Amino acid sequence: MQRACHHQLREAFRALLASPACYHTASVFDALSARIAADLGFEVGILGGSVASLQVLAAPDIALITLSEFAEQATRIGRVARLPVIADADHGYGNAHNAMRTVIELERAGVAALTLEDTLLPAQFGLKSYDLIGVEEGVGKLRAALSVRDDAAMAIIARTHAGVQPLEEVIHRTQAYQGAGADGICLAGVKDFAHLEAIAEGLSIPLMLITYGNPELRDDQRLADLGVRIVVDGHGAYFAAVKATYDCLREQRGIATGNGLNASELVTKYTHPDDYIAWAGEYMNVRE
Repeated sequence: MQRACHHQLREAFRALLASPACYHTASVFDALSARIAADLGFEVGILGGSVASLQVLAAPDIALITLSEFAEQATRIGRVARLPVIADADHGYGNAHNAMRTVIELERAGVAALTLEDTLLPAQFGLKSYDLIGVEEGVGKLRAALSVRDDAAMAIIARTHAGVQPLEEVIHRTQAYQGAGADGICLAGVKDFAHLEAIAEGLSIPLMLITYGNPELRDDQRLADLGVRIVVDGHGAYFAAVKATYDCLREQRGIATGNGLNASELVTKYTHPDDYIAWAGEYMNVRE
């Protein structure tokens, strides 16, 4: 099977951003899932930070995975990918200097695009895990990230959380990131179309939405009309794989019939989130 070159995949992703349509991502988490997604006709895939944390560390999505670990997983996918893959690069693994290194490593891995968010990660002493950095710092990290691309076709998408800040602040942030040169804006936490319309009004670059299947945003034509080109529904394929592994091993061991735990319950059980919450409270005074 002929491998597509990384630049061609980046150009293909740019074509998606320039189109008038809205595309849904396939959640890809290893080389085989990337091949499956391409064979099934998906136009774009995404390697989620939460999924990489589960796949590599069996740890919850609390910024424990390192850049090198994430880049290794992205490289495995990049070796075989025949569809453009977006990398969820979290906060760039640190400050502006770290964000520059993140871009260099993920470009080498072969991703077509990456999202760079303005969440304050990892959680700081006495603060919450969903606090945001200041707009100026977010702009600085974005400008730094853009400055080190070798292949200008690789898209760098600024991400912010629309659900944890007032609308006016979301508008201010997204317009600032657009002004800094972002190739697109990624939004998590958008409530409904009225919320999206208010944010999109002042933006002229493509939008990417993380909806997790929000029923208030299930209208692809309306999304496309508002400039949304990429939609992330979630990572159902990975969670289905977790569930299938659990069920298969239960059957192999002859454990009582029945559905057992669902995928969400399995992830909660085997990533031990209560331990991390307790440690955050004890050692960092972090309270969610």
